[in-house]
Amino acid sequence: MLRELASLTRREYLKLARNPQAIFTSLMLPLLYLLLFGNGFTINPADFVRPGFTLQDALNFLFRGAPNYYSYFAAGMVGFVAVTASLFLGANVIFDKLFGIFKRTRGTPAPSAAVFGSRLIAGATQPILLSFFVLGLALLFGYIPGLHGLDVTATPSAVGVAYAFLAIVLLAGLFATLFLTMGILLDTPQTYFAAVNLINLPVLLTSDALYPWGTMPTWLQNVSQYNPVSLAVNVLRETFFGTAAYPYPPEIYLLGLLAWTVLLVGIAIVLVRRALRPTE
Repeated sequence: MLRELASLTRREYLKLARNPQAIFTSLMLPLLYLLLFGNGFTINPADFVRPGFTLQDALNFLFRGAPNYYSYFAAGMVGFVAVTASLFLGANVIFDKLFGIFKRTRGTPAPSAAVFGSRLIAGATQPILLSFFVLGLALLFGYIPGLHGLDVTATPSAVGVAYAFLAIVLLAGLFATLFLTMGILLDTPQTYFAAVNLINLPVLLTSDALYPWGTMPTWLQNVSQYNPVSLAVNVLRETFFGTAAYPYPPEIYLLGLLAWTVLLVGIAIVLVRRALRPTE
């Protein structure tokens, strides 16, 4: 099984390497978000200062301790990209079905676990790398005159950096599993993208990846606390900006994210095993 998994994973990486246009397009989207949306949309926390409510109180209220909106947004973009970069993973499976490629792969001696696992490993790699690309760009922009950048106000420890890395990996793996499973279960691109939009947009819009925390209504804040994107982003923000504005340490958010991942992977294993079961 490991031999088949390694061979199929290598093939998936080769397919990705032979499509530089897709890589370029994937890089352009987060770049445009960081340049246009992040730099064009600002909120001045000083406008929220009142007697007995200091500037730091306003930062904690609006941006969960981040020094400005761009820093808050840049950390959220890492989670945003981890989700959106996984979208086409399932679509690739559907197109492979239409062209007969997926059927030929299933006709090999490779077990269904290797077929699914190879696409999951290769598919999750891209959003993970894109997330770190976004993080690096956001830090770099802070050194370019005229642009906002990610201002790290806390001193990240080795454990904190490891937590942030784990949060990105879990989030990318979670949504790569979800979209890959949908691609295996569905048969037409139209149905797939309709289902993806039904999941993708509500998940992102009920997270605190882009919305300033303090501008959310209370009900949305309550929903956001259990959103897997918010859980991952909270780990990053606590690493970059400190834990003062958060009710829980990063370990709690990681455990919540791990619970989401285990649940989704467990469901995916059952559904994919049934879908890839050999027919008589």
